[in-house]
Amino acid sequence: MANLVSVEHATLALGTTLVLDDVSLGVSSGTRVGIVGRNGGGKSTLLKVLAGSLPVDDGRVAHTGGLTVGVLSQDDTLDPAHTVRQAVLGDRAEHEWAGDPRVRDVLEGLLGGVSAPDVGGLEAIVGPMSGGERRRLALAALLVADPDLLMLDEPTNHLDVEGVAWLARHLSTRRTRTDSALVTITHDRWFLDAVATDTWEVVDGAVNAYEGGYAAYVLAKAERARIAAVTEERRANLLRKELAWLRRGAPARTSKPRFRIEAATQLIEDEPPPRDDVSLLRFATTRLGKDVIDLEDASVRLGDKQILDDVTWRLGPGDRIGIVGVNGAGKSTLLRVVSGDVALDSGRRKQGKTVAMAFLSQEVRELERFADWRVIEAIEDVKKFTMLGGKEVSASSLAKQLGFTGQRQQTRVGSLSGGERRRLQLLRLLMAEPNVLLLDEPTNDLDIETLQSLEDVLDGWAGTLLVVSHDRYLLERMCDKQIALLGDGRLRDLPGGVEQYLELYAAQQAARSRGAVASATPAGRVTHDGGGGSAYSAAEVREARKEMGRLERQIARLEAEQARLHDDLVARATDASAVRELDVRLREVVDQREELEMAWLEAAEIAD
Repeated sequence: MANLVSVEHATLALGTTLVLDDVSLGVSSGTRVGIVGRNGGGKSTLLKVLAGSLPVDDGRVAHTGGLTVGVLSQDDTLDPAHTVRQAVLGDRAEHEWAGDPRVRDVLEGLLGGVSAPDVGGLEAIVGPMSGGERRRLALAALLVADPDLLMLDEPTNHLDVEGVAWLARHLSTRRTRTDSALVTITHDRWFLDAVATDTWEVVDGAVNAYEGGYAAYVLAKAERARIAAVTEERRANLLRKELAWLRRGAPARTSKPRFRIEAATQLIEDEPPPRDDVSLLRFATTRLGKDVIDLEDASVRLGDKQILDDVTWRLGPGDRIGIVGVNGAGKSTLLRVVSGDVALDSGRRKQGKTVAMAFLSQEVRELERFADWRVIEAIEDVKKFTMLGGKEVSASSLAKQLGFTGQRQQTRVGSLSGGERRRLQLLRLLMAEPNVLLLDEPTNDLDIETLQSLEDVLDGWAGTLLVVSHDRYLLERMCDKQIALLGDGRLRDLPGGVEQYLELYAAQQAARSRGAVASATPAGRVTHDGGGGSAYSAAEVREARKEMGRLERQIARLEAEQARLHDDLVARATDASAVRELDVRLREVVDQREELEMAWLEAAEIAD
């Protein structure tokens, strides 16, 4: 592998901050490097140094001859007068780009198709578009250009779950030139694991290199901390806890971490699960009782969009649910329906008497009135002490857990960054001791270290949790189950997690492209190809949907039992009698699951 960029003994100071301190590294052809680190730690600065747009104070940065470099920055550099065609495809002739499978893949993955329907078409003007749409155009233009060195600063911002999955797949399978490389800054840990062959951590002026993606980075960092006898006990405990989660593994993980399984097992052999689910459920039930929030035959319509269509959904004490869905399907609206902020058009919302709810929205304007307050004053304005994990925790201690050190707690709220304001919002909510917590995109502006701290805090929080997020790793890490909104007014349980959602989404898109499913079906009717109006009555459709929900819950229970039986078979492999009994039960479970899945498909034909 040839070195495309070489950095030798580079030193760079910005103001009084030493961003790079005698750093030497290189970007080799064929590699995909993920850059992580705290907000403000110098990640974007390092990207500019590698790109050659920011000179260093001392040292040397060299590019191989003829190297082409493309950079996706966080600044908007698109010409507002250009059309989508000009911004993304430049002066390429139509036959040239339309005949290139790689370019077509970019247009379909980021803009909805070769005619760019998601942004208003190829002739739409860039100027009036939203920040998220312009960001996708800039990313699409870079991927179409396909430079030798592709440098992306937070490319998953403004992308939904399916967009992140597409980008990871494209970067891993479409950019296969041996003379090219990728360097990306990201806080999305699933994306980092799916894409990166190497991970660089920028910290205190140094750049520490690790082989592999996020999982390998966590292990290597934990091992380095142990070998060096690191005294920062809190950070080491967080890394061990995160490693324990990675070692147990999420079912939908797409890439295998590059580290020795034996080393990982030895490191975490005495580490308990991230959450004591039994204790948390018992405590949550004590605080909440049996009734939390029930939606019965609920329907909500906003404009021409049917958000919920005769949906029955019951939230129990201690439920930890992640919500995914297509843009515009109503994920944030669903949270507001649960909170009671959005009224039902029909049906009933029932709330338990002991529910104490807190809602983390995507807005941070609520902090404007605290602009002249110090951080610790804004937190103690709610309470000075709170209960977390059965223990009394001070406002200062909880603030420190979420990254506000002693000195930073004295900072004026008006001087905080976007990520710090987000953390302050969450701290104020937690100090109020809610037992139902609704989080709308909680990862916005948060770096990986803060995300780890947030997950650690919520691991000890007993209550009902609903999370809307495009961060796939966070959903799998923080929640016990996921549900999906696909824009048809229904809620779907996802026993297979986010991976199952992506399969459902792909099937829906394929059906729509074939014209087999109408883009908008009136409530109470199901239309079929060649049909003449209503094939099933509204009552039949409602009953089919309820049956699907019941079957999905039964299938989920059987999947859990099937996984447990597999573990028991491994654990008792030397006991022939036990193995025979377990095998018989496993076959019964598999047969029952297949029967239920067939029944689900039959109900789905009516409901769809």
